[in-house]
Amino acid sequence: MGQLSVEVMNTIRNNQLNTICTSGRCPNQGECWGCGTATFMIGGNICTRSCRFCNVTTGHPAPLDPAEPEHVAESVKALKLKHVVITSVDRDDVEDLGASHWVKVIEAIKRENPNTTMEVLIPDFQGRPELVAQVIAARPEVISHNLETVRRLSDSVRSRAKYDTSLKVLKQIADSGIVAKSGIMLGLGETPEEILETMDDLRVIGCRVMTIGQYLQPTAKNIKVEEYIRPEVFEEYKTIGLEKGFSFVESGPLVRSSYHAERHVLRK
Repeated sequence: MGQLSVEVMNTIRNNQLNTICTSGRCPNQGECWGCGTATFMIGGNICTRSCRFCNVTTGHPAPLDPAEPEHVAESVKALKLKHVVITSVDRDDVEDLGASHWVKVIEAIKRENPNTTMEVLIPDFQGRPELVAQVIAARPEVISHNLETVRRLSDSVRSRAKYDTSLKVLKQIADSGIVAKSGIMLGLGETPEEILETMDDLRVIGCRVMTIGQYLQPTAKNIKVEEYIRPEVFEEYKTIGLEKGFSFVESGPLVRSSYHAERHVLRK
């Protein structure tokens, strides 16, 4: 583990910060921290949805914390991050689905960390364009929204999100000129043809960056793994994706949404 990675780990421990890197036990945290990148989850730790692949607790969340934007911004500053990724639980319980809270977090990070680049991994906001537009107007460098899986499996894997709604959100992002990014998991029963069709769907709406990783069942209650994909197959999908016109494709068994996220800012 590099010196910068050690410094990030020590700062997280000393400040009792919560990152997806640690809470999600991401296998790439040492590498990402070594590049000065970390991922925070906002909006609390209880989600209003119950996607079958996800182990985040489902229930009735507490009210949004008005101090969270400044807390996250100060955490980014304390960690001296070069690049930060922000994600969230779904907040279908609040009127604007958490969009204004997202904006406050983005603005606070930019104000306190003017030299830090940012990717935001957003929910679908139920496909409401006026809410997606609020995040776009805050101008993070990359806006990501994951399809998670191929069209045929989407309804059985995700609880409320719809494949076409997600494409609509991604198109709105791409049309704004901000780098649009999405990701899928393999091993849920999809076919190679469906994976290529998903790539085509993303390219048609202007998505520039794609991540492809292996789904790993977090608990016995989650949807089971149907297949473990060989590393060389992931490499093949990376090559195909680049040939289809993606600016960047991260594809491998341990790839997660924020893997090498700091590189994607440069792919405009």
